[in-house]
Amino acid sequence: MVTLMMSRRCCRSRADMTAANEVMPIGAAGEKAQHAARLALPPGEATAAQQQSSKRGSLLSGVICINILILGCAMVCSSVFSPDAVSPVNVQILLSVLLLLTTAWMVYYMAYVARLDKAVLYKDGHAGPVWLRGGLVLFGVCSLIMDVFKIANYVGYMHCDSAVKIVFPAVQALFILVQVNHLPNGAVCLPLSCRCGLMLCLASNLIVWMTAVTEESQHQTVIPKSDHGNEGECNCSHTACSIFKEAYYYLYPFNIEYSLFASAMAYVMWKNVGRLVDQHAHHKHRFRLKGILVGPVVGVAMLVAGLATFVIYEVDMAMDDKEKKELALKIHYLMNTVAVSLMSVAALIGYAIYWLDKRDHVSEKNPTRSLDIGLLLGSSLGQFLICYFNMVAIVASSATDVLNALNLACSLLTIIQIILQNVFVIEGLHREPFNEDHEGHVFANPHALHSNQETHQPSTMRRSTSVVIITTGMHVPVTLGPCWKRRLLKEISIFLLLCNVILWIMPAFGARPQFDNELGFRFYDYSTWSAVVNIGLPFGIFYRMHSVASLFEVFLIT
Repeated sequence: MVTLMMSRRCCRSRADMTAANEVMPIGAAGEKAQHAARLALPPGEATAAQQQSSKRGSLLSGVICINILILGCAMVCSSVFSPDAVSPVNVQILLSVLLLLTTAWMVYYMAYVARLDKAVLYKDGHAGPVWLRGGLVLFGVCSLIMDVFKIANYVGYMHCDSAVKIVFPAVQALFILVQVNHLPNGAVCLPLSCRCGLMLCLASNLIVWMTAVTEESQHQTVIPKSDHGNEGECNCSHTACSIFKEAYYYLYPFNIEYSLFASAMAYVMWKNVGRLVDQHAHHKHRFRLKGILVGPVVGVAMLVAGLATFVIYEVDMAMDDKEKKELALKIHYLMNTVAVSLMSVAALIGYAIYWLDKRDHVSEKNPTRSLDIGLLLGSSLGQFLICYFNMVAIVASSATDVLNALNLACSLLTIIQIILQNVFVIEGLHREPFNEDHEGHVFANPHALHSNQETHQPSTMRRSTSVVIITTGMHVPVTLGPCWKRRLLKEISIFLLLCNVILWIMPAFGARPQFDNELGFRFYDYSTWSAVVNIGLPFGIFYRMHSVASLFEVFLIT
């Protein structure tokens, strides 16, 4: 008996050790490195050494990232406020050097370091979810097209302008091609050099983002009010310059989103360097719209209405008719007011369902989820900035006309909508997935189904997702739909997703009611109001796009 008990304890101990070692490092190199590390030091000392090394690597890579970011920010700001001293060409030279260094690091790791015996491969499941990889590829392709248009445009100015303007988009295109292939595959690296390389990648993407936001903001504010200063001195050598220039400015929003997507992925990978992730801690979700009807239909209706409003706005604003411009602004404010009102109601209902729901909250540490929530809350501040400045200007100036009344209502309801949507998304991301698909099947006799008053049905019939009717030589599955809470949450998620798409499209592709409505310029001076809008609007645009990604994930895990 004693021998049997000792044998059971030994088996349990071995099973516990096996379960504890089920981590994501794969390949012979990873196993050899881990085994060597365990043999070199006792377990406690090995853990302490790894933690100390991780802290040193985090500190060094963080210092590198901060210094590069501050330098890039100083260069970008100097090119705006002192263009004679620091020209945009100087900024492009700095960016070209950074992008080439980052590209060389990524190629080095993909081609050489991954083959070394001492390199450890950590498959980072957090850094490459489907929606993030899909967004990275989509925006990367659009950014490549933008770079091609830039090169085609600047070729016409080679005889009188700097060649750096052609070199930079070419370098950026190479950087995007390599990065799209490198980032979604997870981090393959030695801890210290990997941390520094990922921080270099993060800093480069953020400086590209700052530069793109600055150029796009200047195009929307300064360039339309000037006379295209250098066109008289440097004329394009081919007739398609204006077409290419207009085309790549329309692609700036995609390049901006790409840089932020890549920055987010690089940050998550940096957080996960040296971190062993349990293989069974991740859930695989499928995108299915079966049984979901109201949310997609109403969302598509809002999307079509928003696109029609946007077309009317752009056409009327291009005219010199003041009445048509005012009517276009009223339609724009009305459309946005209706959209954010419906979204607020939907988000409030969704949060009430979560309050009634008894699902557990996720306890696992997930850098992607933490970053998503941080970006969601941080980027919403940009929209808050514009809305509050707008509300103060309207109330303080006692503007009582219909146009500014709609403007005030739209600003106030936008703030409410963002708050409610953030609460809904955060609550959804922190809930465990529904387990209805893992319920057992019930096997029933078809005669018992018709005569259920005479026979006792199993108690599990109430919670099962499918019933298999067994007849002679035939199995007929009868699928039951998801519970009402799950279905309603999916309807709300897809509706909010589609509404956020149209609220992203309108400002990203040229709708600027903050500049077309003269109240802001009259109440604040031109420079102050331009600074408020140019700082807040890019964050507001990113908030809508990031909300789409977050709501898509909420839809998947619901």
